[in-house]
Amino acid sequence: MTTEKRVAVTGLGLVSPLGNTVEATWRSVQEGKSGAGRITRFDATLFSVQIAAEVKDLKIDQFLSSKEMRKMGLFIQYGVIAASEALKDAGFNGTFDETLAPRVGVNVSAGMGGLPEIQHWDRELLSKEKKVISPFFVPMIIPNMVSGHISMIHNAQGPNTCLATACATSSHSVGEAFRLIQTGKADVMITGGAEAVICELGISGFASMKALSSRNDSPDKASRPYDTDRDGFLLGEGSAVLILEEWDHAKKRGAKIYGEVLGYGLNADAYHITSPAPEGKGAQVCMKLAMDDAGINSDEIDYINSHGTSTPTGDILEAQAIAKVFEKNKSSLHVSSTKSMTGHLLGAAGAIESVFSILAIRDGIVPPTVNLDQVDPEVEILKLNLTPHHAVKKKVRYALSNSFGFGGTNSTLIFGPAN
Repeated sequence: MTTEKRVAVTGLGLVSPLGNTVEATWRSVQEGKSGAGRITRFDATLFSVQIAAEVKDLKIDQFLSSKEMRKMGLFIQYGVIAASEALKDAGFNGTFDETLAPRVGVNVSAGMGGLPEIQHWDRELLSKEKKVISPFFVPMIIPNMVSGHISMIHNAQGPNTCLATACATSSHSVGEAFRLIQTGKADVMITGGAEAVICELGISGFASMKALSSRNDSPDKASRPYDTDRDGFLLGEGSAVLILEEWDHAKKRGAKIYGEVLGYGLNADAYHITSPAPEGKGAQVCMKLAMDDAGINSDEIDYINSHGTSTPTGDILEAQAIAKVFEKNKSSLHVSSTKSMTGHLLGAAGAIESVFSILAIRDGIVPPTVNLDQVDPEVEILKLNLTPHHAVKKKVRYALSNSFGFGGTNSTLIFGPAN
C-alpha cells in the first residue's frame, strides 16, 4: 500500500484583470479594487452587455516572440506567461534537466479554449475569395495546448493533461495535479487554468442566456455576489498557475513553501445543465468530501472563497449549502467572493481563487466581497459573514475554495499553512 505524500505549494503566477503579477493582483484584492471596465477589445456599442474585466497593460511581446504568438491563442499566451512567473517564483528557471523532467507534469486547462480565434478565422474564411486560414488555427484554439506549450517550453516530460469542466475546470486541474503528486506519479506539477473569451461571440453567448450583468453605466458595480440587486456575472479573463510539489522534494531543495494542498472533493449534481441542485445539495456533498479527504472538521475551516458568481439562483443555493455544512461554526466563519473584483474567469476561476485562498492563509487576510450593499433576503436569513466591502485581518488555519460548473460539476479544494 502506497503512503500518501504531502503536497506543497511552492510557486504562484497570475495574469488577471487586477494586475499581471501575484503581488499586484493580491494588493488590489486587499484594497477591494475592481478589474471591471468598458469593453475595449471590440466596439460593444450595439451589444446589450458592454462591460467586462479585461487583462490590462500586459506587454505580451516582452514574454513571447511574434513567431510564438502566431501559434498561440490569447488564452494560451496568458497561461504560458503565468506558468513562467510561477516557475520562477518556485525557483525553477529555464528548462528542467533530464533527471527531473520525467517527474514534472503539467495540467493547465481552459474551459472554452480559443473562442476569439475561432471567431476571427471564421470571418477571414468567409470574407476572402481564397479559402485558406492559418495552419496554426487548430493548435491555437484547443484547450490542451496551454499544457502542451508549457511542457515544451520548460521540458516538463511527466503527465501532460487538460480538463474542461466549465467553471470548475482549473479547480479540478489543481485537484487532479494534487492527486498525481499525492500518489507518487509526479514530484512537481504545473497546474491551473487560462481563459480569454471576451469577444463578440463570448459576450453574446452568455448575454443571450441572461447570465451577464448589463450594468453598463457602472461596470465596477456590476459584479455584486449575494447582493439583492445583482443581475448576473461579469465576464473576466486571465490565467492562474500554481506549482505543486511533493513536500520532501520541496524541503530538500530549500524551496519557499506557501502552504499545503490538503483535500479535494468532486461530484455531480445530476440535476440541470446550468442550475445547481435545490438547497445546493451537490455542493454540500462536495465540501464534505473535501474535508473528509483532508481529515479536518468543518469547525477548523476559517475562510471560504465561494464560487459566488453574482447570479440570482447560484448565489442563494451556494449560501444555503455553506450554511448547512457549517451550521455549527458559521458565526466565526468568513466567506467571500473575489469574483466581485476579478469578474468570472470561467475555466481559470478556480485557480485564481486557490491563489487567493493560499495567500489568505499566509498573510492572515480575508479578501472582501465588494459591492455587497444589501444582502439578498434569502441569503441574509442564513446569517453568514460574507465579508462585505473591506478585507479583514484574521488568522486563517484552513481555507476552502468552491468551484461549480455548467453540467452540474462540482469541485472543492482545501488548503493549509506551510508547517
